[in-house]
Amino acid sequence: MSDRLTVLKTYKLYVGGKFPRSESGRVYEVTDSKGKWLANAPLSSRKDARDAVVAARKAFGAWSGATAYNRGQVLYRVAEMLEGRRDQFTREVADAEGLSKSKAAAVVDATIDRWVWYAGWTDKIAQVVGGGNPVAGPFFNLSSPEPTGVVAILAPQESSFLGLVSVLAPVIATGNTAVVVASEKSPLPALSLAEVLATSDVPGGVVNVLSGRTAEIATPLAAHQDVNAIDLAGADEALAKELEIAAADNLKRVLRPQPVDYAEAPGIDRMTAFLETKTVWHPTGSLGASGSSY
Repeated sequence: MSDRLTVLKTYKLYVGGKFPRSESGRVYEVTDSKGKWLANAPLSSRKDARDAVVAARKAFGAWSGATAYNRGQVLYRVAEMLEGRRDQFTREVADAEGLSKSKAAAVVDATIDRWVWYAGWTDKIAQVVGGGNPVAGPFFNLSSPEPTGVVAILAPQESSFLGLVSVLAPVIATGNTAVVVASEKSPLPALSLAEVLATSDVPGGVVNVLSGRTAEIATPLAAHQDVNAIDLAGADEALAKELEIAAADNLKRVLRPQPVDYAEAPGIDRMTAFLETKTVWHPTGSLGASGSSY
């Protein structure tokens, strides 16, 4: 019989490409569906939320300026890294959501596939939602999508991994940067995903992951003047209403919570929700009295 002590994992936040403890030094107990202790997760403070926004804003220029093809490669690399850590995430999802090993493995497989799906969309979404517009007069009229900016995401509470990726991947696929508030009761898969992001070519600051009390972290994010949009997927009705009022102060885009089966094939709605459309007019140039143009 081995008398070796088990090495317990220390979970940390993910902000600006680094793994700090909460500024407050606080933690809270995370348990499985049967009440068994799993780990102590960081209890993020308002200061942690503000630091995450600063990191996301700093990363936005380079990430939004990268080619869509490059962003697709980066997202595909996340899928590759997750494939290599499939067993670890199967265990964590099983514990977090009270699933059997086989069902948890199916969730992890679906999550990996979700990264691949969005990786394929990075250089295609512009053709679907942009293009040339027919207008009267000798003009080219072109519309192209641009990322909104820094997006705060309240991850789904029940779907701690597949739901998390289903709301995160479309945000960064389109060139936005993100501050993610992990599921309050099941944050461990999100905090472990941060370790994958840190080693999979995603630049520091593009995704920042906070854990703790959803309402406590979300309130300063909704009111933050440098957050451009917020996804309320993980908020209940009362909290969503409160946050939507706070978000109106700087005209944030708000995606309201709605019933979603994250196991179903995703559409493009979560990508277009955080895109702005820029339209440019340019004269074609009339040639001669005949009115012909090029």
